[in-house]
Amino acid sequence: MSTLIKNKGFTNETLGWRAWLDVVNVDTATPDQIEVLEMSHPQAKESDYYLLLAHQPAILKQRSEAYNAIMYAPGGLARADRELGALTVSRVNGCVYCASVHAQRFEQLAKQNETVAQVFDDPRTAGISERQKAIAQFSIRLTEFPDDIGPADIQALKDVGLNKAEILDLLHATSIFAWANRLMLNLGEPVFPSE
Repeated sequence: MSTLIKNKGFTNETLGWRAWLDVVNVDTATPDQIEVLEMSHPQAKESDYYLLLAHQPAILKQRSEAYNAIMYAPGGLARADRELGALTVSRVNGCVYCASVHAQRFEQLAKQNETVAQVFDDPRTAGISERQKAIAQFSIRLTEFPDDIGPADIQALKDVGLNKAEILDLLHATSIFAWANRLMLNLGEPVFPSE
């Protein structure tokens, strides 16, 4: 178990999420809805997030396939680095729920949580290595100023050892969280363990 971190409204504890719209009832769901829930996530049938998105099973299917390919595909960028990108974007976008999930995943994969505490405190200075710092900086720039990304940003990643495949994976992981955070932030709210 990692050390509990709570800072500036963010935490690495396990949170719930409550939808603001009606969710699909699993008992009356269509076969298409059940199929997409089963392929999306192991706990999708108990998650307000997936049960809400299951109202549009074709869109949820595309979202889940893209997300799973980006975050879990073998090769390319290490999973911990993908999670650091997702965590940083979620922190910058203010998505408390996503930040908690990806903080936990980063900690499990990287076997350390000092970086998580730094991202929660100030993502602009986060990272215990030059590689982590470069990943966090790129994730922030892509989130805040996507139209300003240029060769210097890519070179900064190359300078800390990222290759082409790793850079593309980071770009994908960072970019999909622009979408994921906006869904979470605008369709519901995090639920803390004490609620």
